[in-house]
Amino acid sequence: MTNAEPETPTTQARPRRNVRVVIAKPGLDGHDRGAKVVARALRDAGMEVIYTGLRQSPEQIVAAAAQEDADVIGLSILSGAHLPICKRILDLLAEKGMTQVKVFVGGIIPAQDIPELKKLGVAEVFLPGASTQDIIRLIETTVPAR
Repeated sequence: MTNAEPETPTTQARPRRNVRVVIAKPGLDGHDRGAKVVARALRDAGMEVIYTGLRQSPEQIVAAAAQEDADVIGLSILSGAHLPICKRILDLLAEKGMTQVKVFVGGIIPAQDIPELKKLGVAEVFLPGASTQDIIRLIETTVPAR
């Protein structure tokens, strides 16, 4: 007879990994308050958040997502360059076989560009004033923890 406790389903279960989110500021835009607010809200909701900082190229953003095994890329774009930036990031994700990574965009996005962004493969677009709870809820329902 041993004194060891029998294994239960909870002790046998593999630990669940939180959703990993890369938050990035592509291009020359230097205003990152919104990105930091979203990053903090996602972190407080239990997600693992990697903030890349300002002035990131699409190549740097996708490399960070690959290195960090990200489930989500969140882009904050205020410069008006959202269409070419998103297209390049989605093309790079496809080239690297990372099509499971969801891309969300927030910032100053004209309403007429939203359908084109979604056609490119952007999961959702968040405009100024979007609730962080809506962002969290959408990520939680779109990207289950592994």
